[in-house]
Amino acid sequence: MDEPKVTGTKPKMSTTRKILLILGFLSTLAAIALITVAVTQNQPLPKNVKYGIVLDAGSSHTNLYVYEWPAEKENDTGVVQQVEVCKVEGPGISGYSQTTEKAGPSLVQCLRQAEEVIPLKQHRETPVYLGATAGMRLLRLENKDAADKVLSSVEKTLRSAPFNFQGARIISGQEEGAYGWITINYLLGNFKQSGWKKFLHSLKSISETSGALDLGGASTQITFVPAEISSESPQNLLYFRLYGKDYQVYTHSFLCYGKDQALQQKLARDLQSTENGSLFDPCFHQGYQRNISISNFFKNPCTSVEKKQFSFSQLYIEGEGNYEKCRRNIQNLFNKTNCPYSSCSFNGIYLPPLQGDFGAFSAFYFVMNFLNLTNDVPFTLDEVTSAVEKFCARPWHEVKLQYHQIKEKYLSEYCFSGAYILSLLENGYEFTTENWQRIHFLGKIGSSDAGWTLGYMLNLTNMIPAEEPPAPPLSYSSYVGLMVLCSLVLVSVILLAWLLFHKPKCLQKGIV
Repeated sequence: MDEPKVTGTKPKMSTTRKILLILGFLSTLAAIALITVAVTQNQPLPKNVKYGIVLDAGSSHTNLYVYEWPAEKENDTGVVQQVEVCKVEGPGISGYSQTTEKAGPSLVQCLRQAEEVIPLKQHRETPVYLGATAGMRLLRLENKDAADKVLSSVEKTLRSAPFNFQGARIISGQEEGAYGWITINYLLGNFKQSGWKKFLHSLKSISETSGALDLGGASTQITFVPAEISSESPQNLLYFRLYGKDYQVYTHSFLCYGKDQALQQKLARDLQSTENGSLFDPCFHQGYQRNISISNFFKNPCTSVEKKQFSFSQLYIEGEGNYEKCRRNIQNLFNKTNCPYSSCSFNGIYLPPLQGDFGAFSAFYFVMNFLNLTNDVPFTLDEVTSAVEKFCARPWHEVKLQYHQIKEKYLSEYCFSGAYILSLLENGYEFTTENWQRIHFLGKIGSSDAGWTLGYMLNLTNMIPAEEPPAPPLSYSSYVGLMVLCSLVLVSVILLAWLLFHKPKCLQKGIV
């Protein structure tokens, strides 16, 4: 019987091996297709931006802010950002009470700057708002006709600009406080959190939101969410529903307690005790001198109660540079004797117990930043007090030489402003050494200025919904990353299965 012939052909591949190879190949293709689809289908759309303009017409000056946000994310927290700010030359619009027709034209230069920032094709759809604050509130009390004419001049100019004019009005102190609170909490991301960010945020602080401390030239505001709901002084409470959460917010605005009007109040009081028109003032540097017309003191409601006849027409001020005397002098502005509630700030105004962190902005920040007291690591109350005291003690000629680039009027008042801020926060709002470091002096949050203007625009454009809008559980980057990871795991599992069911020859060597 013939033996079978041995040929050189290789044994045929088994059916199981063929199936595994085909499955592996198809799985690899599927994984690659999955990743490609995830990247291409979910990549961000071309930038489609909307713009908004808000003018902050303060007591001492006007600022124009330009904001932008992705059009497809109008109700998503954190997407609105400031892209331009322009400081209007000259005084605030309330400073045009004698030449009301000039108030509007003073804004033209900054409006033109906004035209350059915002694409031409979007000018007509860009809303522009003007909110006037305490300077105009005082002018309205003093001379309503002049205030109306100033607003009319401003409105005429804004209507002639190529934007969508939405109104020019005097906002209340309560609105100013509330919009400032909305701004800083919006920018800090406190209103809307999701996923791990929400969990980590809940561990950081008992309070979900930060309080807001605003200081201008003519008024100051304090706004925060109290720890407990109280029925006391309901006129100081506001209710908001934002992103599905309810907030009961305490807010109060003190007209005449901005830093400029506070100084006017102090000088008007000091004036009562002078006999020859000379005043040695501890709140100005030693060697500083200033002459002020008596008639300038009594032009607005903040100082009119002190008005009387004087035998001199000029007040001559000479600085002493004594911080302790300055503080005692300033404390006379805060009436702490009568409180009809369980607790008060000053002048008989209800103030619930302070709660949580506070963001202090506007003049709070500008003054403290000038005094180098706004580092990332908060200063203690004693350190801040010592720094202000040392600055006030410096002779005027030395201060003027070091800060020669700053206008003399502003430079000369930093000693008073620093002492006034400490008096307001300590004596007025009753911050102590224990909770002082919960105050964070804020100039910007990200790219946006801390202030009331962003909150004002968000409110008027309904950019913050009452209910939380539906959102995907994962961000775009998280989604793509997860898809890539799952695809890699899938390929690895297929390859591992193939190795287990069909070991390559290199692994079979040595197996008997």
